[in-house]
Amino acid sequence: MCGFAGFLVPTGFGADVARATAARMGDVIRHRGPDDGGIWLDAAAGIALSHRRLAIVDLSPAGHQPMSSASGRHVIAFNGEIYNHLEMRARLEAEGLACAWRGHSDTETLLAAIDAWGLQAALTAAVGMFALALWDRQLRTLHLARDRAGEKPLYFGWQGEGHARALLFGSELKALRAHPAFAAAVDRDALVQFMRHGYVPAPRSIHRGISKVMPGMVVTIDASGAVTRNEAFWSATQAMLDGTANSLVLPEQEAVNELERVLRSAVAGQMVADVPLGAFLSGGIDSSTVVALMQAQSSRPVRTFSIGFHEEGFNEAEHAKAVAAHLGTDHTELYVTAQQAMDVVPLLPSMYDEPFGDSSQIPTRLVSHLAKQHVTVALSGDAGDELFGGYSRYAITQRLWGKLSRIPLPLRRAIASALRSLPETAWNRLAAFGPGGLRGSNGYARLGEKIHKGARAMCSPALDALYLELVSQWSDPASLVRGGTEPATVLTQADPALASLAGVPRMMALDLLTYLPDDILAKVDRAAMSVSLETRVPMLDHRVIEFAWRLPMEHKIRDGVSKWALRQVLYRHVPRALLERPKMGFGVPIDHWLRGPLRDWAEALLDPRQLEAGGLLDPAPVRRAWAEHLQGVANRQHQLWNVLMFQAWKQSVDADRNAPR
Repeated sequence: MCGFAGFLVPTGFGADVARATAARMGDVIRHRGPDDGGIWLDAAAGIALSHRRLAIVDLSPAGHQPMSSASGRHVIAFNGEIYNHLEMRARLEAEGLACAWRGHSDTETLLAAIDAWGLQAALTAAVGMFALALWDRQLRTLHLARDRAGEKPLYFGWQGEGHARALLFGSELKALRAHPAFAAAVDRDALVQFMRHGYVPAPRSIHRGISKVMPGMVVTIDASGAVTRNEAFWSATQAMLDGTANSLVLPEQEAVNELERVLRSAVAGQMVADVPLGAFLSGGIDSSTVVALMQAQSSRPVRTFSIGFHEEGFNEAEHAKAVAAHLGTDHTELYVTAQQAMDVVPLLPSMYDEPFGDSSQIPTRLVSHLAKQHVTVALSGDAGDELFGGYSRYAITQRLWGKLSRIPLPLRRAIASALRSLPETAWNRLAAFGPGGLRGSNGYARLGEKIHKGARAMCSPALDALYLELVSQWSDPASLVRGGTEPATVLTQADPALASLAGVPRMMALDLLTYLPDDILAKVDRAAMSVSLETRVPMLDHRVIEFAWRLPMEHKIRDGVSKWALRQVLYRHVPRALLERPKMGFGVPIDHWLRGPLRDWAEALLDPRQLEAGGLLDPAPVRRAWAEHLQGVANRQHQLWNVLMFQAWKQSVDADRNAPR
């Protein structure tokens, strides 16, 4: 795992200034690679690459980057791991195309494969997670590529004017901002998307003119700086469509056997490292499955890590401890206080480098920090929900749409209008005359919040719109951002390619394309890399993804129980009694903190003058939500956390921009 940055100036540049600039871009992402650093540039061609290395495979200087291929044609800056690189080496040798190996790094293997087979074929053969910048010295072209599922980040975009105009690229936005040409303002349309989702969906970033390379794509830029190709070497959409069109027809136990075989292979491939390795363990289905398959293939106890909270309803550590004891892992747990968790909040703007509103970012950072004290690589159970139908919102949305779709849309809209004609506070006052169940656990009635949310859902013209409503944090985010409009995504505008998918499979597909790479994977990557910890996700081996989409839905959700097939695999290793409990999630009590110990911090960021600064946000709806949250008439934690994360990020970026160089 590493980080890289670079720039392309078609008119060329002075070597000394360019080297200093590349060094500065690399230095700001040193946390991604504290073990080594390197710079490569060709002043006449106008290309510079800067790399920071976290040594995982081949710890010797033979793994130094940027790295040139044996032919001298290609130079690469690479972030990630190619798990099957030894098999790729063997194939190259069998074909008589291998070079004289300098070491045993996966980067050297990939370069040799690119020399021999070409970039597209090499990436298709590779099993791994990665982002890379590849300069072809012969054709004077730059290739930017990202792994199939989007585990590793990669930003790029043009900045500056005239001879100073440069194409900037890198693993994190802070590296791009370190270049003197960078001057990108906040993209108001991207900010609208952030307020809805709590993340900025790819291909946009929070900065105007700066994009994310999409998962499974290769962007090719010629010597003049023109994007000549943007093509896929693998498509999640196509994998999902192919899987559903070629559904497995196997007895259920044979299907479970095959799932275990595919998962075992993926886990085994990701256990290869020249440094200490372990796993995150929450005690849930996904992480327990990964750890069980690790331990089944390990001759020694696997190192596992979990954190616990003293707050009831947020602590999974005791469940993780029980699973670890049964499997015989070498388990480490840490119970953290609310203050320790809140101490992470000031770090978030720099850590996430882009506004990011998923509050589970806090425990993710804490467990990453714990693991890093013992290992350099940690496997995680992410993606089980998206691949095996784990989110409760899938069943809720389908059940709700089944009822709503029977009522004509005009009638539903009329009912919703009538319900919304009474303010939330008025509904809350009415709750005082109803049964106690209408009152929240904190003593405040929130009937109005539920009725207004239900009324918005009633207006949904289709299942996609209903799902969007249920996963949105601000339902009308464009009204919050001055001068902003909401760009279309697969969540807001139906993708014709997904037309054959309906119901739960459709929602799973939408999450695999959006929520998983842009929220879950970004959250884990930034939190782990902030402490120089590599994370690996076995369930995102593309062969697991392809197999999961061939499993019939009855093998995923059965009798109201999600992840049926995955559970059958796990029950072979861990007793059901240790696992059968309601899904808890991985969060912190933001709603209570905002009314208590974080109130002053939040009030400062939500001050009307702060909200007005820059002319980006309309203070009125924010202040209204803040007042409702403080009064307890509604739980606005998600909406407010998005605003707070943007405000804190903007404040951090402005301070950095104004700091003396």
